[in-house]
Amino acid sequence: MAFSGDLVLPGRRGKTIRYVQPTAGRRSTPPAQTVGAQAAASPARTVRWQRGYARRLLATDTLIVVAAVFGAQVLRFGQTSADLHIPGVTGDGFGVAYTVVSIVFIAAWLLALRVHGTRDAKVVGSGWQEYRQVADASLRVFGVLTIGAFLLHIDVARGYLLLALPAGAGLLVVSRWVWRQWLGTRRAQGECLARTVVVGEHAKSQHIARELQRDPSTGMVITGAVTECGTDRMLLPGVPVIGGLDDIVASVERAEADVVVYAGSDHITPAMLRQFGWDLQTRNVDLVVAAALTDVAGPRIHARPVAGLSLIHVDYPEFTGTRYATKRAFDVVVSSLALLVLAPVMFMVGAMVRTDGGPALFRQSRVGMDGRTFSMLKFRSMVVGAEDMLPALVPASDGNGVLFKMRDDPRVTRLGRILRRLSVDELPQLLNVLRGDMSLVGPRPPLISEVESYEGGVERRLLVKPGITGLWQVSGRSDLSWEDSVRLDLYYVENWSLTTDLIILWRTLRAVIQRQGAY
Repeated sequence: MAFSGDLVLPGRRGKTIRYVQPTAGRRSTPPAQTVGAQAAASPARTVRWQRGYARRLLATDTLIVVAAVFGAQVLRFGQTSADLHIPGVTGDGFGVAYTVVSIVFIAAWLLALRVHGTRDAKVVGSGWQEYRQVADASLRVFGVLTIGAFLLHIDVARGYLLLALPAGAGLLVVSRWVWRQWLGTRRAQGECLARTVVVGEHAKSQHIARELQRDPSTGMVITGAVTECGTDRMLLPGVPVIGGLDDIVASVERAEADVVVYAGSDHITPAMLRQFGWDLQTRNVDLVVAAALTDVAGPRIHARPVAGLSLIHVDYPEFTGTRYATKRAFDVVVSSLALLVLAPVMFMVGAMVRTDGGPALFRQSRVGMDGRTFSMLKFRSMVVGAEDMLPALVPASDGNGVLFKMRDDPRVTRLGRILRRLSVDELPQLLNVLRGDMSLVGPRPPLISEVESYEGGVERRLLVKPGITGLWQVSGRSDLSWEDSVRLDLYYVENWSLTTDLIILWRTLRAVIQRQGAY
């Protein structure tokens, strides 16, 4: 937004916040009547790769939808491209060839994908929102077509629809995953990234920047910060403070930022923040307002505009009720089936472990839900009497400062090392799941000594049953720091769902195959 001069606004303790008029050499600020033209004429650098990525997604989506619909038509009716006689769809007083129906079907499906924003830059590339919107768009277009066929008394072959829907929706989700791998590779090479500046009070900006750096899949690379502190300070290692709150717009321009993340500041009033947003709009810089509440998953957040305010409602996690009963039923069914299928393997492993004269199973007291202790089972992977050897090995620990871990633990047997690498030693915990001590997915089962040192809300890990696997298992396992391990466990407790459990189980299988953090 253009000013005839500097705009000075009062701040806290008599301090002033000054939006500086852009000078020569910076991106020019257009008069109000040409804002739209300027925005269209000067797209941000990120827009170029975002549009290219969206075009790739559109081409892939079109190819998949066409193949799924016409493939279903061919499979259902046995027609080939050389056969011009294709059966038709009949209704009250009319008939339409299935080829025409397929074309309408394809157009409606592609339109639904567009309307649901499945290629929007704000959802692609990270998180599960993209996959969810692809599935929603596919299900809704099928729902609309089914209702339309019912109301108009149109007789559509059910096999035709039942072939097209799962094939098309499944391939769409898989293609998005493949494109994410491609995008992740490009970002690892320093491409397809958004230069990001964090604006706000120093402590708040530190917190937001640290959280953004945890997830490189967002494509945001923090290049600087604008805080109330001087430019001689660093926000985080490698992230300098590039300006003060009295010179925000100029600092953002100097950084050539694509995105500004506002972390919050008592120095900036709502009116000033609105003005700041207008200034960024004329410069085609995205503004993201970060809520102070972190580690809350999307399904628990509901945005609600009220009287011009953006209110965010946060649902509390559920630890009882139907959803939790469903989780328990899932645990019982899956653990029972797994024990049935894996019984021969477990008997064979148990017999092999006992060849050194020791027991097949190792029992250790762990703390479960609500602080109740239980005996956790594992196949013994160490020599007999390993616990007595622990004090002498503590100084050589490769663990995270709280848990003892050694990459080359001399107590581990040759067979035990193989069992650990393949995570086979944890199979007896399926019995713990069946007995109700554990869940398939949950926080890592803590030792009694760990629980005794809990502070600062860490005891919330005990609100749910510990799991055979969890976010800690698919995020590095033994390679995690204690803080990251606790953070992941608490995130799961606050945001658990059956869908999340299924995703973690799938990621666990991949982590086991890749042997990430297992020693």
